[in-house]
Amino acid sequence: MTVQVPLAAAKEPAPVPVTEQTAWSTRGIKVLVSGVVCVGGGAALLWYSGQQTGGAKTGVIWAGVIVLVIAAGQLFGLTPVVPGQARVIQLFGKYRGTIREPGLQWVNPFTLRIKVSIRIRNHETPQAKVNDADGNPIEIAAVVVWQVRDTAQAIYSVDDYTRFVAIQTETAVRHIASSYPYISQSDGQLSLRDHADEITQRLSDEIAARVAAAGVAIIESRLTRLSYAAEIAQAMLRQQAASAVVGARQRIVEGAVGMVQLALRRLEEEDVVQLDEERKAAMVSNLLVVLCSEQATQQVVNTGSLYQ
Repeated sequence: MTVQVPLAAAKEPAPVPVTEQTAWSTRGIKVLVSGVVCVGGGAALLWYSGQQTGGAKTGVIWAGVIVLVIAAGQLFGLTPVVPGQARVIQLFGKYRGTIREPGLQWVNPFTLRIKVSIRIRNHETPQAKVNDADGNPIEIAAVVVWQVRDTAQAIYSVDDYTRFVAIQTETAVRHIASSYPYISQSDGQLSLRDHADEITQRLSDEIAARVAAAGVAIIESRLTRLSYAAEIAQAMLRQQAASAVVGARQRIVEGAVGMVQLALRRLEEEDVVQLDEERKAAMVSNLLVVLCSEQATQQVVNTGSLYQ
């Protein structure tokens, strides 16, 4: 019986990524001096060959050419390494290592030397319009500080590591923006506006996971713009204003009730006056009107008895 393997299950194993290693190199100053000496010696031999005749002349010419070839190999293998840059060494299509030590270095003249910047960079994402977790359209942008940590992965794992970081950063920003509401509707819920530190930390973690294959490390990320989209901005501002008014009213009522309770308790404890339930209710009503009113109240003096 023949069993057919589904196409989804017949995946080839992923190749092992190339990791950075130190390439062989030597100080280039002594090689430079040796190359200059060889150039001078080869030129002298060629000049001297012009003074010779017969077979001796041919031998001197060949000697001069060989010396000049050796000098060319020495000089062509010189590689200046600037601080903040590295050189990825590749020989016949195979990775041979990375040179990070600054200065004039000498390597195999037949190798290909690829420049890779290891300086700290920043990337600011373009302003994007995304729906948050509640479906409200918002405008969001972020800046990411990053650095190449593994030059081999940066060169061989992706086509263009700079563009790769830019695309993955924008993808992570959109995903974070759609995973959380702009304003939390319940206690304990993370929101983009009220929990900036937690959101930026999760954004950094997600970007770092996305760009790890390119040998890039994320140093920091911050949101540079966060607001409602223009089409709902006015409505959301009115909603926020209404929520603020409700919250303020709630605080005022809570404070007024506490003051009324304190007044009644002090009157009873110090035996200032004896009030029945009806008069207590009238007093509570009057105090709440005075304490909760937005405008100044007008006092009325009772010249009669308590019950008139």
